[in-house]
Amino acid sequence: MKDRNHLARVSTTHQVHIIENGLIDIPMLQILQPDGSLHKEAKEPDLDKDTATRIYDTMEYIRVLDERMIGAQRQGRISFYLASTGEEAAAVASAAALSDNDMIMSQYREQGALAYRGYTTSQFMNQMFSNEADPNKGRQMPIHYGDKPLNFMTISSPLGTQIPQASGYAYGQKMAGNEAVTICYFGEGAASEGDFHAGLNMAAVLNCPVIFFCRNNGYAISTPAEEQFAGDGIASRGIGYGVKTIRVDGNDPLAVYAATQRARELALEESCPVLIEAMTYRLAAHSTSDDPTGYRSREEEDKWRAKDPIQRMAKWLEKKGWYDEAANKKLIEKSRQDVLAALKEAEKIDVCPIDDIVTDVYDEVPWHLKEQVDELKAHIRKYPDAYPKTSGRVK
Repeated sequence: MKDRNHLARVSTTHQVHIIENGLIDIPMLQILQPDGSLHKEAKEPDLDKDTATRIYDTMEYIRVLDERMIGAQRQGRISFYLASTGEEAAAVASAAALSDNDMIMSQYREQGALAYRGYTTSQFMNQMFSNEADPNKGRQMPIHYGDKPLNFMTISSPLGTQIPQASGYAYGQKMAGNEAVTICYFGEGAASEGDFHAGLNMAAVLNCPVIFFCRNNGYAISTPAEEQFAGDGIASRGIGYGVKTIRVDGNDPLAVYAATQRARELALEESCPVLIEAMTYRLAAHSTSDDPTGYRSREEEDKWRAKDPIQRMAKWLEKKGWYDEAANKKLIEKSRQDVLAALKEAEKIDVCPIDDIVTDVYDEVPWHLKEQVDELKAHIRKYPDAYPKTSGRVK
């Protein structure tokens, strides 16, 4: 029988013993150097040409998507957007190391993971324009994606809610005997939420096969990491909760792939949680509502531009003989054309009928909600110019 004595593993001392911050030096896995060459002691992960080029192509596509959608927001065509510039490797390379059966629970900067799984440009656009083809039926802000066939849980706005949910979902996978894990993405800012601590503790105690993937990108909106916590990043917290922990260079696609691949093996083989802290940097603004020039310098950004994950992987692919510059230029141009075409098409699709707000929720709509919908329609009819997309559909 398991020893229930919680002091069984505790050593003793007979003098006051202070454990100081930094006592444990947590190393960071790095395989690729910025010039695309392998570090001398690094072992290249088992990555075939098709998977490697798919990772690279997806990162290039996401950068194009981000650029176009920021532009669309500035033009007033969508209301909000979050770019992942500089962090593409963290989402894409980690998703590549998973099985399609694994559940992804995202925060809001992991569009690369969804694109890697096959989410189309049209699907991205329909969600961001909240039109009739949007599976969320316009109930979510832009970039709150979700896709059941691709095992990608719908994103929620509140920070950290997906963390305990991931522990619970992974526990269900374990109980069902599934050969699958759950990966949960979040930023270091979300790790300050209570849900982070509850989720990790739950996963550790119940031995849930979940990968907690923290993108430590240096800032929680405008708050730098050194003003968020005094400890050794987020990795040290995993150790404190008894969770197997890996720290990785989040701008190194090969290292991210290798770390996630190993984390998945551990989660399945030992039925346990694993925390990955990916050290990266958000080159873009936090969102289209943010201006990073107010809290960081251009010099700081330029230092991280030299560690661009896309450029780093391109150089590695070139050394492998897997990179074609002409083909890559065609890929980028095609991505731009596809995004622009899908954007224009999504704009033409009608928004969902007003009545869907209630009829798609209730079998029999309560009287008080019917009254509210009627009042809303009357308001729209009174001010049709303020609601150009909606007014024509109000009866």
